[in-house]
Amino acid sequence: MPDSRQAPPTVAAPLPPPPPVADKVVAPGASPQGPRRIEDFRSARRETQQDGRTIITEPGRVIVRDPSGRSFIQHNESDRFRRGARDFRQERIGNDTRNIVVRPDGTQIITVNDRDGRMLRRIRRDQRGQEVVIIDNGRRGYGGGGGSLAAGVAAGMVAGAIGGYFVSLPPPQIGIPQDRYIVEAEGAPPEVIYDTLMAPPVESIERPYTLDEVRYSPMVRARMPSIDLDTINFETGSWDIPDDQAAKLQVIADGINRAIARNPSEVFLIEGHTDAVGNDVDNLSLSDRRAQSAAELLTQQFQVPAENLVTQGYGEQNLKVQTDGPSRENRRVTARRITPLLNGGQASASPPPRD
Repeated sequence: MPDSRQAPPTVAAPLPPPPPVADKVVAPGASPQGPRRIEDFRSARRETQQDGRTIITEPGRVIVRDPSGRSFIQHNESDRFRRGARDFRQERIGNDTRNIVVRPDGTQIITVNDRDGRMLRRIRRDQRGQEVVIIDNGRRGYGGGGGSLAAGVAAGMVAGAIGGYFVSLPPPQIGIPQDRYIVEAEGAPPEVIYDTLMAPPVESIERPYTLDEVRYSPMVRARMPSIDLDTINFETGSWDIPDDQAAKLQVIADGINRAIARNPSEVFLIEGHTDAVGNDVDNLSLSDRRAQSAAELLTQQFQVPAENLVTQGYGEQNLKVQTDGPSRENRRVTARRITPLLNGGQASASPPPRD
């Protein structure tokens, strides 16, 4: 269970937008650009104050530290979609901006952002022009129709919602066995992995949540079971997944691909976590990049559609084992389905039927 004792953020303004997307495609197998170890980022970080928050920028990331002690990290998901793409372009329509990634087969992944740079929708358009809306934040009242997310925030949609990115909820009542709420991937049969990925929320979902509310609200995410991959061992300070570790993602990839085959608009969150050793900003950046590495590997090696994945790092915020020392169990990647959170799905006592 994530830590629910930390105070909610005190600044109600929306989070700053993520960094702008890079303006070119990335060839398959191209060497990563820029720093590759966390110590290389420290000299590139810049710190400013905004709305009472501390804003830390580094290549590809924005870290927001609230006065409450909570920290949030943001990156641009479209950067992950560009690898292996045929083309990338941006279009301006009214107040909205569209980032369009064109794949070699002509499929387009379209990300629609509002005038403040925050995502409204993610769409997949195939060669025939047929579209699947994968994420739709606009219909939740936080924008849409060219409006800004801030307008919905100012309207005060829901008690306990802060700035369109955080929702304060009590911990859920978990009525399933603990080992089916958090499943250890090592040794788990493929059917258990799939059933966990497709399991319903453990409590009823009161309303659809925005993607940012899911990303940054621990007790919202806690409504969905998860799978821990603490068998993937990263080198200290690195987010590269060694070749001998990659195969450990096979069973997760198979389960996700099977779910997407049933419902092309399923969304899965890949989370990165660290232990409590070291600098908290380093850990947040490191965990976010490790989550992205896992998602890239799922796509490049196991053909999981990149647009059905969301990545997010939490650093040392959600320790699995409460210790300040080194802990392999805390250095982990977690996967969970978040479609019901985005769509306002309902809880159910029984698992979904198998194919």
